[in-house]
Amino acid sequence: MFNNVSIGQYFPTDSFVHRLDPRVKLIFVFVFMIAIFFVDSYSILALVGITIILLILMSKVPLKIILRGLKPMRAIIIMTLIFNIFFTPGTQIFPNIKWPQMSYEGLNTGLFMSFRLLLLILGSSLLTLTTSPIRLTDGLESLMSPLKLIKVPTHELAMMMTIALRFIPTLAEEANKIKMAQESRGASFDGKNIIETAKKMLPLMIPLFLNALKRADELAIAMDARCYSGGEHRGKLNPLIYTTVDRLAILVIIIYFGFIISTKYLFNLI
Repeated sequence: MFNNVSIGQYFPTDSFVHRLDPRVKLIFVFVFMIAIFFVDSYSILALVGITIILLILMSKVPLKIILRGLKPMRAIIIMTLIFNIFFTPGTQIFPNIKWPQMSYEGLNTGLFMSFRLLLLILGSSLLTLTTSPIRLTDGLESLMSPLKLIKVPTHELAMMMTIALRFIPTLAEEANKIKMAQESRGASFDGKNIIETAKKMLPLMIPLFLNALKRADELAIAMDARCYSGGEHRGKLNPLIYTTVDRLAILVIIIYFGFIISTKYLFNLI
């Protein structure tokens, strides 16, 4: 359960997607997350899905790692589908059955929202799988640099977000170890319903929370021991530089997702 988390993990390899400037990938994810909510047809959603699949193939990240990251989200995707089927009014699938009532409109909406959620997870996972934490921090800081004009600590914010992403798989691994240790002592985490399962997970959350605080304290001590004093006037070993390929990639992203957004208003028949 907990060892199937791909968000926050970095898979090093030499690919076109890995070599892109992290700012380009951050812009892609940001625009992608906005544009996908403007999609209102299966044909356009399929086009976005094909784009994500092509990017995954270009990244050379093994498909099993990508799919492994979807496992923890299965429950959310399934519940999204179920809630829409049972709670969206419309033409009943089984008109002779009074309860539970299931509608064709709910089935259609549930499938569409499930596919949309699936693409969002794949797109966001691709960012962290192809970008190292250091470059991700530099990219975030660079994109937020205009906020320095209003005294926003952009370097500290970028570092906090990157550390949070980086520690997601670490905490998931620790949760899995604690779970196996408690199961070896006879503990059971399987309940008859969601409430009972949540109660049984409480003994797992307490040591995990304490370990998270311990890790945060150790990280603060390590940064202090290395004389870290904030991001002001700090140089970079590998400064970010836009290449011609990066500029072309940004242009393609703007044109492509501009077209995706425009389909909601200009191509309603698609």
